[in-house]
Amino acid sequence: MTGKERCLNAIAGEPVDRVPVFPLLMFFAVDRAKITYRRYATDAAALVDAQLNMRQFNVDALTVCSDAFRLSADLGGDMEYPEMAPPRLTRPLVRNEADLKRLGRPDPLGKGSRMADRVAGVRGIARAAGEECLVLGWVEMPFAEACAICGISDFMMLLHDDPELAHRVLEFVTPLEIDFAIAQIEAGAPMIGAGDAAASLISPKMYREFALPYEQRVCEAVRRRGGMVKLHICGNTNQLLEDMALCGADLFNVDHMVDLGRAADVYGRAGKCFKGNLNPVSDMLQSTPDRCRRRALECIEIAAGRRYMLSAGCEVPAGVTDETFQAFCGAPA
Repeated sequence: MTGKERCLNAIAGEPVDRVPVFPLLMFFAVDRAKITYRRYATDAAALVDAQLNMRQFNVDALTVCSDAFRLSADLGGDMEYPEMAPPRLTRPLVRNEADLKRLGRPDPLGKGSRMADRVAGVRGIARAAGEECLVLGWVEMPFAEACAICGISDFMMLLHDDPELAHRVLEFVTPLEIDFAIAQIEAGAPMIGAGDAAASLISPKMYREFALPYEQRVCEAVRRRGGMVKLHICGNTNQLLEDMALCGADLFNVDHMVDLGRAADVYGRAGKCFKGNLNPVSDMLQSTPDRCRRRALECIEIAAGRRYMLSAGCEVPAGVTDETFQAFCGAPA
């Protein structure tokens, strides 16, 4: 069974020869490729090579995730590209209604655009390993994107001070994220990772108003094009699990701050696949190979009988040793 088949079967609730291994590898991949993070995030060919290099660890999925500011850059944001850190906006794009009205609808395939660079990354990985591994594209969910273009603190304030404008920002970015996702599906990604980390900072009531409906629209649009969605919300989402399960995603990431047993119950009842939730620091970076393997096996045991993939709760740090990462990847064997 190939990694792609293994992942697709797990998502569908079909038999697998072993639990799929689906980590998020960015800085880890950069470190092993011996390149700068700036190059990884700005040169699709470098990203492709770094991800393909991860096949040496027998992972079942590869991803083009690098940073949260692809669309923001193409909207005209003032960007900074550090050598060894992810790109970021230097100042918010939207502070008021007038700023929002000035923004256009960028083409995700536009020449020289950051979105087009990611689409090229999808295409490169899919051509080289699309039959072997599940290829994951990446977008930000509308709530996370709104926090990116407005500044997270300012957008959180907007939810209270001017909810109507907050919704207009969300209405603006939703079709742009859909455009970006569809471009990656058409480039060969069967699944789109969709980050909504900022949603972990709001209450269930606010999540149901400002995040969930827009997540549902993105998931519905992706599924209409024959794709799947992985919802990735870092942080403590214990209070959001039941609502998250309604967004329409096919796979859910479970961070280490979340009770894996509870997540298994929620997603198990919903018939959804989930992955997680080793602590990237204590269970991997600061761990021995044997301790990491035992922790991975604990997660597999907790999830037994449900649709599950092995993963850390979030990104695997660059400083994790090859021996520890190999022990993690080999745990389901």
